[in-house]
Amino acid sequence: MSNIIALTKENIQQVVDASKEHLVVMVFTSQQQQETLAFQQEMQNIAVENSSRFILATVDCDTQIEIAQYFQIQSLPTTLLLSKGQPIDGFAGVKARLEILEVLEKHLPAQWQLNLAQAKQILAKEERNAEELSQALELLKAAYQDSQVAEVALAFADVSLLVGEVAQAETLLESIGLANQDSYYQSLMAKLDLAKDAADTPEIRELQQAFEATPTDLVVLTNLAKALHQVNRNEEALDLLFTVLKKDMSAQNGDVKHVFMEILTAIGQGNTLANQYRRQLYTLLY
Repeated sequence: MSNIIALTKENIQQVVDASKEHLVVMVFTSQQQQETLAFQQEMQNIAVENSSRFILATVDCDTQIEIAQYFQIQSLPTTLLLSKGQPIDGFAGVKARLEILEVLEKHLPAQWQLNLAQAKQILAKEERNAEELSQALELLKAAYQDSQVAEVALAFADVSLLVGEVAQAETLLESIGLANQDSYYQSLMAKLDLAKDAADTPEIRELQQAFEATPTDLVVLTNLAKALHQVNRNEEALDLLFTVLKKDMSAQNGDVKHVFMEILTAIGQGNTLANQYRRQLYTLLY
């Protein structure tokens, strides 16, 4: 759906209602004044570039006289910013792009807030497919990098647990301070404990004991890495294998490198962890 609307008496209530959730930018122009139409076009360009950040409502004052009178428009073009049904800012006349953006940025939500809101919509669904969870994970990853706030960290940990990224979830939850350890945090900690228990299989414990007894046995090491990968403990698996590869790229006749690459492929091309270890491997190679 476009975020650019031609405002009329028929849809004005809809736009006012929309301002309860989104910033609405109203631009009053006239078909009789070319300067105002050029300004409206610039505002439309900005709206397209910020499609998720605000709604642009254009008002043709030649046909929508009552709307212009209601908002007491004295000159054209005039720009008003509407939030929760009330004008909160605005300016009369034509402004340069940078000046327009300066006014807008004072009221627009940050991109990380938009990412968080979009991810929360996915989390709120009763049923979510793998593609939606992957989308939510990327949105929250970007939001957390930009904000580092607890609200984002909690949602990021939630999705991480849903996709099996237990180590990542644990790291995120460890970053939550006492002031933000609410009921949501407590429920995520309970989920984390369950996920860790499920990921600590008898096979893994047996292989870990064997590896501790014979740390130079690369067959045991690769089997342990495979077992860790099977329960999504990918960071532990890759770190285990990479420790060997740093010393010998052809270890175990190349089998260690082969298992390492198999895990990277299985995790996926766009995965942050996979990209991190792929770059480290390339550093060794080149």
